[in-house]
Amino acid sequence: MASATVEWLTPLTRTELIENLVSGVDRYNPSNVGILEDYLYHQIRSEEYDCLANIAILKLYQFNPDLFNPDVVVNILLKALTAEPFPDFNLCISLLDDRPPNVNTDEPDPLPILLPILTNLYDFLHQCRFPAFWTFYKSEQLESLRENYTIECVGFEDAIREVAARAVKATFTRIGLERLGTYVDLSGPGLDAWVAKQGWVTDGGVVSIPPNPDNQIESVVIRENVKLPQLAKVIAHSVQAK
Repeated sequence: MASATVEWLTPLTRTELIENLVSGVDRYNPSNVGILEDYLYHQIRSEEYDCLANIAILKLYQFNPDLFNPDVVVNILLKALTAEPFPDFNLCISLLDDRPPNVNTDEPDPLPILLPILTNLYDFLHQCRFPAFWTFYKSEQLESLRENYTIECVGFEDAIREVAARAVKATFTRIGLERLGTYVDLSGPGLDAWVAKQGWVTDGGVVSIPPNPDNQIESVVIRENVKLPQLAKVIAHSVQAK
């Protein structure tokens, strides 16, 4: 978890220029929003992720409403979905409360429609309702989201499968292959290859998850040593209270 936190704060793929923008006072300079937006689209094309850089964009939008770009916001939220169980999605949502109304009638604002949809997708992931996530994500209602946004986000579906993998590793030591397939929307050879890539072993339709600190149940014995003078004080206080 410590290494994951360090990677979250300072991704290895973050350049020195972006580090200076994110960590210094320049993150409040509206003239830098284009650099940060270009960096976001680099993340989308290269399967990289930098939450703090993306949050810097949303903060600039808050301070400079005229810079607001709803398409950028949708892409930021899509990338945040892949970070579950980290709180990235809620962090981003919290910066959208005071979003200005869209005055450009030539380009309809997609957020009023997509924000509830993205929130529903997040809820499914957060509650580990992975089959429901895939059913909703693949539905006709989300065709516009897939064709206009997630198709451009390289590796989006694989990143969601990694969210499921993290939950499975933290919960199970053994899980049925068919059940696992509903969690990651895979079956047949594709599922077998994905399981092998995770380093898991399949035997008779059951997938074994290697032991890790999260999926091992260990009894903990807590002993408290209360000395007699301490006990006497407790009894005395209880008598006085009566």
